[in-house]
Amino acid sequence: MAQFALRTSQDPPALPRRFFSRPADVVAPELVGCLLVRSQPSGDLLWGVIVETEAYTQADPACHGHRRRSASNETLFGPPGQFYVYRCYGIHHCVNVVTDRDEWASGVLLRAAALPNAPERQASGPGLLARCFAIEHRHDGQGACGEGPLWLAPRPSPLQDLLSPSPGGAATGDGPLRQDRRIGISAAVDRPWRWYLGPSRSVSRRARGDRQPAAAAAWRPENLGWDTHPPWLGAGTTAP
Repeated sequence: MAQFALRTSQDPPALPRRFFSRPADVVAPELVGCLLVRSQPSGDLLWGVIVETEAYTQADPACHGHRRRSASNETLFGPPGQFYVYRCYGIHHCVNVVTDRDEWASGVLLRAAALPNAPERQASGPGLLARCFAIEHRHDGQGACGEGPLWLAPRPSPLQDLLSPSPGGAATGDGPLRQDRRIGISAAVDRPWRWYLGPSRSVSRRARGDRQPAAAAAWRPENLGWDTHPPWLGAGTTAP
């Protein structure tokens, strides 16, 4: 089995568990702009900016835990702050992070990510995201708060500034953070529980009428001004 390098003070900080101990529809928009990070066996870090998420909760008919608790969805019932990974249609894996509280099925699906110096749609969609980060069912139940080689880190300061709503302004519509209906479900289809980074071309699907930004004007991870070894110390914002 490959041995992963231990995390150091130079690695991006992990989001604390309290960040995920809130309802899924609160966590999901705040995860847009955060980082998904994986430590490679070599010690190098693979990272990407999360640009699209969806929220699911037990009271929601589209949630895996809505009808019953089973061996396959046990992770979704808590505790918050761990990955819930399942295989979709027997073809590809989907990566979620558990939210809210114990004994209550709740989670956020990571739908798309933007990777630096990579094709813009390399991780556009849950299956592609899981493939890019080599996330499989064996990662189900693993912590997302820095306990292992895969974790979620806070928004870098430039993205926090971009996505923070202006005083009196809305966080949806024409702003950087867009909100729309979820994708690929047959129940609760009108619930607007999908959020995405509007200026990114790495989003899996845009809302109707929301035009793709021109390549020259689109936001990319390279806009952060980092090379392959970014200055993590001080790069993250304080999580709630």
